[in-house]
Amino acid sequence: MVLSELAARLNCAEYKNWVKAGHCLLLLRGCLQGFVGREVLAFHRGLLAAVPGLGPRAACSSLSRCSPRARQFQPQCQVCSEWKREILKHHTNRNGDVHWGNCRPGRWPVDAWEVAKAFMPRGQADKAGPEECDAVALLSLINSCDHFKIDRKKVTEVIKCRNEIMHSSDMKVSSTWLQDFQVKIQNFLNEFKNIPEIVAVYSRVEELLTSDWAVHVPEEDQLDGYECDTGVYLSESQVNEIEMELLKEKLQEIYLQAKEQEVFPEEILRQLEVVKEFLRNNEDLRNNLTEEIQKLDSLHIPHHQLDSEEPREQTPDAEACGCPLTKIKRVM
Repeated sequence: MVLSELAARLNCAEYKNWVKAGHCLLLLRGCLQGFVGREVLAFHRGLLAAVPGLGPRAACSSLSRCSPRARQFQPQCQVCSEWKREILKHHTNRNGDVHWGNCRPGRWPVDAWEVAKAFMPRGQADKAGPEECDAVALLSLINSCDHFKIDRKKVTEVIKCRNEIMHSSDMKVSSTWLQDFQVKIQNFLNEFKNIPEIVAVYSRVEELLTSDWAVHVPEEDQLDGYECDTGVYLSESQVNEIEMELLKEKLQEIYLQAKEQEVFPEEILRQLEVVKEFLRNNEDLRNNLTEEIQKLDSLHIPHHQLDSEEPREQTPDAEACGCPLTKIKRVM
């Protein structure tokens, strides 16, 4: 049953394209982790050397009050105030979308990763290092911190592609889109010609995206999607693992959008229903995503449109970051 469900999914070329693109992002995440970890330590050491007063002996004197929330942070002690100033000096979006809520400011003097999280998108508060982050978190750090000397346009192009993958309502992308994605991800990888673990992924991405991605399905006694003499072969368990990673990330994205009221409740419900319908038809995936679905359902997203007289309140820095987001006043 499981194998036949997998074969049916992969007989859809556009869904297979979606999984292949997602697989490339997983490869990208894996090759960036070590590099990013090393660079964050170097960045932190540089900050401590430039401003000795930020070091381990400079403890926060007001832990209970120096507590950021979402994009808001008004430090109540001199140490955290100085750290905030230094972080903003190196932030490419210093006047806009900084997710201070990712961080524990009291740890900034001794924990490089707590500093790094100020350069990442929301939802990173519980991440203890690069090995726990997804590709977009690592890409956002590289893009937002001026320690990384890189063509930022190339980074933002890959981030945009990642968002298109995650926000694809039906989890499908066209072959034309996939070809464009290949150009953009390889342009980005070319920025790291002196980093062996990143260089090694370049050829893997090229092989993956240009081959007939073949999956051996014994029950069907055939190679799904294999029509010529060359291909990249994966077992059904490998493909299933990739699918699970992507779907978990997609559901986490929906969860954060809903929790922070970044889009209308109706849009959240629409996205969630599409995923649920997909999982109803694919039991092999559904059985492993129960916890993520229950987490979303626990938010009790309202099922009706807001009263037309209810005003929509702009989030404090939506305009500054160029995001057309609104905070929804929920009607319970």
